[in-house]
Amino acid sequence: MTENLAVSAVHTPLASQLNSGTHKSKLIEYRGAMTPQQLDAPVLETAALAKGAAAHDLGWMRRVTVRGEDRFRWLSGMVTNTVNDIPETGGSWNLVLNAQGRIQGDVTVWRDGESLELEIAADQYEKLMAHFDHFIIMDDVELVAHDVAAETLVGVTGPKAGEVLVRMGLPVPAEPMTSTRCEWNGFELVIRRSFGTLAQHFEIRTPVAGLTTLWRALSTAGAAPVGAAALESFRVAEGMPTYGIDIAERDLPQETSQTRALHFNKGCYLGQEIVERIRSRGNVHRHLRQLELDGPVPRSGTELVLDGASVGQITSAAEIQLESVNRRFALAMIRSEAEVKNQPLSYGDNTGIGRILAQPPEL
Repeated sequence: MTENLAVSAVHTPLASQLNSGTHKSKLIEYRGAMTPQQLDAPVLETAALAKGAAAHDLGWMRRVTVRGEDRFRWLSGMVTNTVNDIPETGGSWNLVLNAQGRIQGDVTVWRDGESLELEIAADQYEKLMAHFDHFIIMDDVELVAHDVAAETLVGVTGPKAGEVLVRMGLPVPAEPMTSTRCEWNGFELVIRRSFGTLAQHFEIRTPVAGLTTLWRALSTAGAAPVGAAALESFRVAEGMPTYGIDIAERDLPQETSQTRALHFNKGCYLGQEIVERIRSRGNVHRHLRQLELDGPVPRSGTELVLDGASVGQITSAAEIQLESVNRRFALAMIRSEAEVKNQPLSYGDNTGIGRILAQPPEL
């Protein structure tokens, strides 16, 4: 049974508060909600993410508590990563599959003692909730959505993000995919550390009533305000795919190269037969890879060419504005034969070159 609260807020709580004064930021739709596009000069926002600490909106995330006696068993059967073995203050990132092993979305599962919670991006919320609800049959399971008007999430990202939390007197989860609770200035906060390749990533869950106080304190402690545009560019530089952009419904899990979302010893789950068949019998013929580009920033869908033949497509691309030089990165689905050759790939009628990266770059 699913208890569904209204979650289709046009603006995130932070966007509403920042635009309530005389200085109004331009808002854009990002991950299913309206949020500030830019809060400072692009080069300063990028520097905060890559070298310092940035405070930014995460108000597009939706939270759902999984209740009922069967919650652990049922949820384990719905996602690709571990549920039963998550530490009591830990989490796991998951793909959600259909019976054919095709990806329906992604979700983070967090555990707090015996409580289970899902984090779902707003642009995936309705689809995934309908998918989950379809598979609650004879199970003692209830999905309860949290009221987005009452609480929200703020992100703190960057190599010095933990230092900002310390200055504020907040506890700092030491490892990715762990969390902690605390009371701060009369408000109960949940601080979670998520996964990142180039920086520390923290999210702070706060009552909306404490949002203004928290945002000001983050700035005082040294976190620069950053909008969605810089956040999206940094995501591409980190090589972190987004469902609906880099990962599509037609894709198989191993094609995404996101092995951190897969657990091969957890038992049965929806789509597991296909995942296991690929693992045991052979590889897929294409993979999502990160590229560094020499040339203009291409559009999504731009073909990659090797020896005159199409060998892949750009899924997302971005330019990172740094103090010394601008750099361009992309994520792309690339055929295996092109990976094996490991040669530069051309795009845009040979106006640009892309090189496959073996690991995320240093900025």
